[in-house]
Amino acid sequence: MSTTQRMALAIAGMALTLGAAASHAQDLRSVTYLLPAPPALPAFAPWMVAQQRGYYAKEGLNVTFVTAKGGADVAKQVGAGNAPLGGGVGDTPIIVRANGIPIKAVAVLGGASFMHLALDKDSGIQSVAQLKGKTAGAMSYSDTTYFALLGMLKANGLDKSDVDIQASGPAVWKLFADRKIPALASIPEWSVNAELAGVNVEIIPADKYFKSMAQAILASDETIEKDPELVRGFVRATLKGLEDIIDDPASAAKAYIEAVPTYQGKEDYVERVFKLYNELVYAGQKHPGEIDPERLGALQDFYVKEGIVNKAVPLDELYTNTFIPGR
Repeated sequence: MSTTQRMALAIAGMALTLGAAASHAQDLRSVTYLLPAPPALPAFAPWMVAQQRGYYAKEGLNVTFVTAKGGADVAKQVGAGNAPLGGGVGDTPIIVRANGIPIKAVAVLGGASFMHLALDKDSGIQSVAQLKGKTAGAMSYSDTTYFALLGMLKANGLDKSDVDIQASGPAVWKLFADRKIPALASIPEWSVNAELAGVNVEIIPADKYFKSMAQAILASDETIEKDPELVRGFVRATLKGLEDIIDDPASAAKAYIEAVPTYQGKEDYVERVFKLYNELVYAGQKHPGEIDPERLGALQDFYVKEGIVNKAVPLDELYTNTFIPGR
């Protein structure tokens, strides 16, 4: 066989391979998933790792991530049928279901709270009780991390009026990192950012006083009923991304950076954030993704008692574990 003939065969083989890949891509179902904040945040690493490693494609899904205006907006859009799935926190259905928005949590990514309290040890504050008369930062007064902060205060005999809580948006961590505030309703990447800025950070997990929830995958009642295989496939793929981070944070960090190139050269940072998520958020589930109804019920009781929502709804309207592998 001549060189020309071999080249022709190689090109033909390449064309067949590319054609098969294109055909496979066309076979995938296009799905929009709403995120409550930009996908470049490490908080969304399980989704990005699942995307990068092809777990959604293996479930027959071509997922596009679209940023909404917070978890409540995601819930409204999903409930209205503008997207089949979206992300929030496990608390989100408690807040929106009472207002008639028909969504449920179909998986929660971790058995502990998404939020923790970060303290600047050099400020002299070493406990929640010592926040009385002091300033603490939060993203917003409608965010679930703020409500978790209120729960931690309540458990320590403090009311929200006892603390100057400043809501400063997604950049609130910078105030803490710059030592302009001594305490922060934080998430792992914010606390790592502050440590790297030189703050002597003391972390108090919310679970020590108040059992709020981790991030959740949300679906509408209609999607759950009419398209359960979509929900099952998406949940299964996302949980594989989560398990990768739990099992091997260093390897998962590399996959995450491939998906989010803005973190190129920051492998140590990403791995450090992942390890903190593993320690504070992702642990504590017998089956990854499983929602604890007792925890959810106690949380709803707090929301009603504090007037955050005006009524309780039946727990089975807030969640389902139908789509959790292994149950």
